[in-house]
Formats: sequence, structure tokens, C-alpha cells
Amino acid sequence: MKRILAFALLGFSMQIVSGAAFAQSSCDHPKNDFDGLYCLNKIWIEADKNLNDVYKKLSLKLDANGKAALKKGQLDWISSRNSACSKSDPKEGFFVNLECATNRTIERTKFLEDRYRECMSAGCMNSKL
Repeated sequence: MKRILAFALLGFSMQIVSGAAFAQSSCDHPKNDFDGLYCLNKIWIEADKNLNDVYKKLSLKLDANGKAALKKGQLDWISSRNSACSKSDPKEGFFVNLECATNRTIERTKFLEDRYRECMSAGCMNSKL
């Protein structure tokens, strides 16, 4: 059976996304929900890129055990994010709440940035990964 893949926002709310984020992405005044979705997607893509950059930077500072802990933590986080921010329905399709995914991605990036700062100042603490 051919599966239809549809991306949608659950609880879509333009007011929650900061004005600065919209201004930065040339999305000050989306005309409709599809324009808003496009703008939120641009913000999520940038957040995901930042997360990947910080992950790689941190990984370079870790020993083998730290890298294994970081990878396990990241896979667990991805599973948690996906569970919280998406759902699949055989009849309705696949739904992603981009606001949820973006917020969780930004939170994870901050967490990894904190671990990187620790590595640079006090040494890497694998137990915190």
C-alpha cells in the first residue's frame, strides 16, 4: 500500500515563534499556514545544522568512551524528540510538530554546548553525556 507522507503542524501557532527568528528568515508576515510552515521549516533546518555542528565539535574532544556515550545519548534524544514531536496514522499520514522539534533541538544544542565548554575548561566528563 502506498503510504502518503504529509508534513503538518500540530497546534500550529505563529505567535510562539519569536519575531527575531521570523525577521531573520524573511518571514515577518506569512500569508497563510503553508507560508508559516515554510518559515518554521527554515528555522528548524538551521537549528538542526547548529546541533550537528556542536555535536561534531564536541565529539572531537572526547575519548572513545565519551564518543560512545555521546552517540548513545544522541540516539536516545532523537527517539525522545521523535516520540514527543511526531505521530503516524495509517489513514491520516505522518505529522511533525515543527515548533516542538525546533525547541527540543535548540535545547539539545545548548546542552551539548555546555558539555563542550566543560571539556575546554575542566576536562570532559563522560558521565554527563
